[in-house]
Amino acid sequence: MEIREKITAEIKSAMLAKDSVKLNTLRFLQSAIKNKEIDSRPNPITADDVMAVIKKLVKQRKESIDQFTSAGRMDLADQESAELKVLENYLPQQMGAAEVEKIVTDVIAALGAKTIKDMGPVMKEVMARTAGSADGKMISETIKSKLS
Repeated sequence: MEIREKITAEIKSAMLAKDSVKLNTLRFLQSAIKNKEIDSRPNPITADDVMAVIKKLVKQRKESIDQFTSAGRMDLADQESAELKVLENYLPQQMGAAEVEKIVTDVIAALGAKTIKDMGPVMKEVMARTAGSADGKMISETIKSKLS
């Protein structure tokens, strides 16, 4: 699996560079992937499973940054931000707001959605079309603004 091999190589280079933030983050990522692999036995883990683990960790870091910032713990927020930057290197290129808005507009027109009650099917279709290259929160907010 190419992403796991990349992570292993990056761990080695972080050790040599004595980059403790990157090293600890990648070790944690590797551990989370291994846990996912254990949970999915006897089926082998797929590249999509690995991406799901990375997305989950990125989401956790973003939530932690928000909580630490609101609590006034900038030292912890900075640490989480550094970890987030390392993890984001493994995600696919994220779409911008304009691209997401265009896809949402296309889906709303295709499904004939009129009210906020139609948000579920629109959200499902947009998530399928973006295939993980757009933030779910941004998609949700864009759909809400278009349907309300």
